[in-house]
Amino acid sequence: MGVPLHQALSLGWYLFKQKIKRNKRYPLNLMLEPLFRCNLACPGCGKIQYPEEDLKKHLSVEQCLQAATECGAPMVTIPGGEPLIHPQIEQIIEGLLKQKRYVIMCTNALLLERNLHKLTPNPRFTISVHMDGYQEHHDHCVDRPGVYDIAVSAIKAALAKGFRVITNTTVFEGHSIKNLTQLFDHMMELGVEGLTISPGYSYEKAPDQNHFFKQQRTHEFFKELFEYQRAHNKNWEFNDSPFFLDFLEGKRDYECTPWGMPTYNIFGWQKPCYLLTNEGYATTYQELMQTTEFERYGTASKNPKCANCMTHCGYEPTAVTDAMSGIGKMIEMGRGTLTRGRAVG
Repeated sequence: MGVPLHQALSLGWYLFKQKIKRNKRYPLNLMLEPLFRCNLACPGCGKIQYPEEDLKKHLSVEQCLQAATECGAPMVTIPGGEPLIHPQIEQIIEGLLKQKRYVIMCTNALLLERNLHKLTPNPRFTISVHMDGYQEHHDHCVDRPGVYDIAVSAIKAALAKGFRVITNTTVFEGHSIKNLTQLFDHMMELGVEGLTISPGYSYEKAPDQNHFFKQQRTHEFFKELFEYQRAHNKNWEFNDSPFFLDFLEGKRDYECTPWGMPTYNIFGWQKPCYLLTNEGYATTYQELMQTTEFERYGTASKNPKCANCMTHCGYEPTAVTDAMSGIGKMIEMGRGTLTRGRAVG
């Protein structure tokens, strides 16, 4: 199973408490961006398109810990930019772990191996390495040769030191099923804990706007991918929930719940989600929840900005909440986890 039992039980207990309290909108995973600066210039990402003065800024340790406390989410994901560029990233991680949160640090791994000595393995801490394809395809996605091999070396080093390691793959138009299967096979051979996958979304500041999936194409691609997995009995361990993978394949219909993964960065609390960057900011989490018109976003809203979005930051919280909504759904999710990748018949 891609997600350890202790983490699944902790999240399940958190969701149960929200249900008892009859809370309709609550955070599952804080997207904490301590900086936008990065050592890559991926065409599908727009972080380094910000003005130079913004790229020089970063959140303090105190700001990061306060945001987590204010929000109260049981999980914190640290994307970027490249988090390992932050001069106090280890203190941020240590502080979040002391708050008993599950922490995922996203990285392109260029700086990972040389910085492992600053970090300490912990059951609540996971390193998520961006791996957008196998070998040359990944290097093409990040627009720099040799990055795949560096990342593989860093993954091996992290695993050898006892760190929990997963991978994060964003799929764009033009990606072949064969290349993805090669990547997933290789990552499983290395011994990573799980694979996270999501279709690319037309991030507003991304230089390349021509290779993002439309909704129908997303269904077609993931149906083909998972049919290949089942036909070839590929035991890929996914860190995504089975219901979210069903959603990508077109087997479930969900609506976006952007409050499930609120974003805090150098500008404050970002409205309404991690991917829409021009909708404004709130100074406090309470203000974010009270002033954001969430009904204006998501596919049901007919907002053109949301028309083709099926990414994890909007729909994974919906899928997880659905999966934990009752005993029957929990059993169904468990069966989906155990049988995914097995041939039918």
